[in-house]
Amino acid sequence: MRIISYNVNGIRAAIKKGFIDWLKTDPADIICVQETKATKEDVDHKLFNDLGYHDYWFSAQKKGYSGVAVFSKIKADNVVTGNGHGPSDDEGRVIQLDFGDVRLINTYFPSGTSGDERQAFKYVWLDEYFNWLNELKKTHPKLILCGDYNIAHHEIDIHDPKGNKKSSGFLPEEREWMTKFYNSGWVDTFRAFHPEPHRYSWWSQRFPSVRLQNKGWRIDYISVTEPLKANLKDAEIYPDVKHSDHCPVYLELKMK
Repeated sequence: MRIISYNVNGIRAAIKKGFIDWLKTDPADIICVQETKATKEDVDHKLFNDLGYHDYWFSAQKKGYSGVAVFSKIKADNVVTGNGHGPSDDEGRVIQLDFGDVRLINTYFPSGTSGDERQAFKYVWLDEYFNWLNELKKTHPKLILCGDYNIAHHEIDIHDPKGNKKSSGFLPEEREWMTKFYNSGWVDTFRAFHPEPHRYSWWSQRFPSVRLQNKGWRIDYISVTEPLKANLKDAEIYPDVKHSDHCPVYLELKMK
């Protein structure tokens, strides 16, 4: 099972930048996208169906905001939109798909960069989400969590840790949440294969040279629960794929 997680920063904008042509290269069996900024009806979803993908969407109530979708060549056995947390579901942040005994969760974590109010929302959301995941593991021990987590975990995951120590996405409380998350039975699949530095998945658009100079953050992850650790085959980041200010992250699992 080949999985990609990709914050496309607007699915319609990404399509204009060649997203469909990239899908034609068969980059993965399952493509989890975040920040679609669209509903299924806003997009010619036949574009995905013609390439052999089933498309599953969960959009925000607010137009042109947030939203997640999954394009999968493997038909899901079951689809759950949201996770039952009202403020999160209103913003279209979580979609869940079952493939046999594996549950795939595609999530767009909140950003706190727009100010104190959203940072406070992010902390509340993180606590609620952590508790929800712990409950879910009791009934679904094999979980895959794809998404834009909007947090760089360690200093190795950000180009300027000292300069960003007071920046949302690298605050001590956020990083502590990530540590708590991984200590609770999850695996950072990219780091399972790649201990090396300077591997990022997002670059600020404010300064075009930033991406060329690789001054980025690793805030996009695919994590799995411990029961799937033995299934890990490969993981990668694709910085040369450029339909967004993010790039795709990849995981390959051996499935029985």
